[in-house]
Amino acid sequence: MQSADHSYRINEILSVIHRDITADLHAKRLAEIAAYSEHYFHRLFKQVVGQSLHQYIRKVRLEAAANQLIFSPQLNVLEVAQNCGFQSLSSFSRAFREVYGIPPAKWRSGTRYQKQRYYLSNPEIRLAYQRSDTLSLPTPDIVNLPPCEVAYIRHTGYGRSIRYTWQMLSAWAESEGRSLEVQIGLHHSNPALVPLEQCHYVACVGIDKPVTRRGRINSVSIPGGIHAAFKVEGRFGELLPRISKIWEEWLPKSGYVARTTPAFARYSKNQFLADDDRFELVFYLPIGL
Repeated sequence: MQSADHSYRINEILSVIHRDITADLHAKRLAEIAAYSEHYFHRLFKQVVGQSLHQYIRKVRLEAAANQLIFSPQLNVLEVAQNCGFQSLSSFSRAFREVYGIPPAKWRSGTRYQKQRYYLSNPEIRLAYQRSDTLSLPTPDIVNLPPCEVAYIRHTGYGRSIRYTWQMLSAWAESEGRSLEVQIGLHHSNPALVPLEQCHYVACVGIDKPVTRRGRINSVSIPGGIHAAFKVEGRFGELLPRISKIWEEWLPKSGYVARTTPAFARYSKNQFLADDDRFELVFYLPIGL
């Protein structure tokens, strides 16, 4: 059985990876952050995460690159590779072909992406996609956000099971006398590219004092910076299609490029806690010039 201390330290490493995928993510440095020997760190990371450190970092970087290739057409392939932490065009192209089966330049056509759309495998989301296909996108506000300190629980898979993660986080916050006013869902994965059961989602609540007892619940600072802020409302199943429209329709025409920090939703009504399955939120997409 994994100890709470092990889970806490590996969660810290996952936060380091997702905070800046272009950073020095060599095993030796990450093992030092986690306060383990490098050998033990490798073994524990795979035990907790289910993938080796190298596999996980490569996957995260390639998912970000696959998004940028399609949704930031003003960037050339080398710029995308560098933005996503690859040291050379050749190593990027080789890794990309191994995972996606085609070279990065061919992926840019969008044909493979359009066919993929893993989220359409869920019947509820597929129906919601059909309903939302005729909806126009809201005009976003462009805002500069400060970093936000949150307590969080990681969740693997995107579906109704996220409700239990939110219930656990809410019960923890109430037991500690903490406010539930700031509720945020971090979207680490693009569910068009990643099967829903493999998507990484993070349920977060804002905090004004440190988390003293860490284990499954930890704390992290969500990066600030320039974001496009979209006000969205609907019911369960409709959020992923709305987010996809933002990525696919708004971003390529906007003149902005996607940054590699996580996009997130700040809920004023949380579909995973509401009895009627409805959500009201602002979706924040990190962007740059």
